[in-house]
Amino acid sequence: MESLLEPVKFIFDFLLHVDAHLKDIIANYGSLTYPILFLIIFCETGLIVTPYLPGDSLLFAAGAFAGMGLLNIQLLMACIFAAAVLGDATNFWTARFAHKKLTAGRFARLIKREHLERTQEFFQRYGAKTIVLARFVPIVRTFAPFVAGLGQMNPKRFTTFNIVGAAAWVAIFVLAGFYFGNIPVIQKNFTLLILGIIFVSVLPLIYEFVRARLGMRGAKERP
Repeated sequence: MESLLEPVKFIFDFLLHVDAHLKDIIANYGSLTYPILFLIIFCETGLIVTPYLPGDSLLFAAGAFAGMGLLNIQLLMACIFAAAVLGDATNFWTARFAHKKLTAGRFARLIKREHLERTQEFFQRYGAKTIVLARFVPIVRTFAPFVAGLGQMNPKRFTTFNIVGAAAWVAIFVLAGFYFGNIPVIQKNFTLLILGIIFVSVLPLIYEFVRARLGMRGAKERP
């Protein structure tokens, strides 16, 4: 039982102490840190089986180490931006190509057609807001492109929002770490800061959920 809990403990430890682990990665692997970061961000955004990997906190920590001169800020931002865009694109096209298999034959019982139609309508109406805001919400960030692909969102429309969302996400968190990550009070309370980042990241989702619920309630009360 203890051995089964070890991976879970490692994940939580990595999430809460990502700065310490990243420092070890930089010290041990040098320039290979960039492809390692690329792989983590690509998996976190591109594979629906790994939504628990660090995202916002990792970007902030990487930016902080770039501020120390341990990483090249331009190369870092380019690497993470490419990983974020390619990850979402992979997620989107995987779902888009699998759409027919997931909605036909024995898989049809697992997915209700009205849910797909509702998803498609939702993305057509709130596409930009959904894809861009999803970048700042853990877990949702991983599933949004998959749902968009499953709902057959227009590829050009998705690509535009994918690039805009990735650029905003990388710029905000990496540059925040670069300029503010090395302030002594932040370094001493890095774990609390990571938890704060996660909380703030979830706020857009909470806002949209509450607004949607109030809208549904208002529609029901209308005669």
